[in-house]
Amino acid sequence: MTWNPYTTGTVDWTGENPGIYLKADPAGDWTSLLCFFRITWSPYGIGHALVLLEDPSSAKPEGNMVLTDNEPMARFLVGGFMAHFAAFRGRPLLATLPYRPLTAVRRGGDTRSSYSEFVTAPGLEVELRWGGLGTPYAVDYHPEQGATGQHQMYSLFIDSNDASAFVNGRRLPGAVQPRPVHGRESRSAFLAFSETWIRK
Repeated sequence: MTWNPYTTGTVDWTGENPGIYLKADPAGDWTSLLCFFRITWSPYGIGHALVLLEDPSSAKPEGNMVLTDNEPMARFLVGGFMAHFAAFRGRPLLATLPYRPLTAVRRGGDTRSSYSEFVTAPGLEVELRWGGLGTPYAVDYHPEQGATGQHQMYSLFIDSNDASAFVNGRRLPGAVQPRPVHGRESRSAFLAFSETWIRK
């Protein structure tokens, strides 16, 4: 049989989507959740978005927000995709998060060992650090395996054993946790590159 190199379906977005999910109590709820997007194509254009939940269990806006340079794109990602991710699913605060403009984004480090993302907004500096990086591995999730149930998703993942996040120099609480995903022992902090979501 001849291999067809073209995947059927509609590309909804492609880019990068690293995350840091931290717990103070391994048996408890997530203490800090950060989900970063660097989008190279979407129906709403390109841009960046950082979902910052300093208190994921709260419905209050204090410490919970989205920083972005493309708000329509960010709302598309949060409502259509991130709200379906296991750590974020069912959280009422996602519907009322404030969206604030960011002023700059830059990256640092080396994905072979340690990596950082820096996001600034008026009166706010956020740093995400991924250390103890493992060996890259590629995934191809079919719709029944993915978060939305409607998309095939390709990505390259690199797990982090030692990640942290800082807001205006203050370290957010919690530590990286084991995160089993489809039979693989992954981590709750990870780099996700070349990520593409295809609606089936």
